[in-house]
Amino acid sequence: MEQDELRENLTEGSIWIRGLFMLLFAILYNIAEIVIAAVAVLQFLIRLVTGSVNDNLLDLGYSASTYASQIFQFLTFNSEERPFPFSPWPSRDADTSKADSSDKHDDDDSHLGV
Repeated sequence: MEQDELRENLTEGSIWIRGLFMLLFAILYNIAEIVIAAVAVLQFLIRLVTGSVNDNLLDLGYSASTYASQIFQFLTFNSEERPFPFSPWPSRDADTSKADSSDKHDDDDSHLGV
């Protein structure tokens, strides 16, 4: 790499702006990680006590884990799209039936050896 090319790369403003966004999203990922851990613990406790999972926590867990994935895609340069709050918050597709999803979790414990 020539010195001029290196200087040009180092002074390119867009990469520094992306670096700031990467720092912001690294912080937001840490927050999402805490939310995901809390959802997992709460979902476990609710399942333990009631015998079924909470649909609202299912949705939150799905959204938070999808958001974390979007952050990783951005941080690793696999995506140029900035995640929330610069794009919509991830949610389940309208085609996905919540009832089917929660029924599967409630009734099918065979994969857990239960």
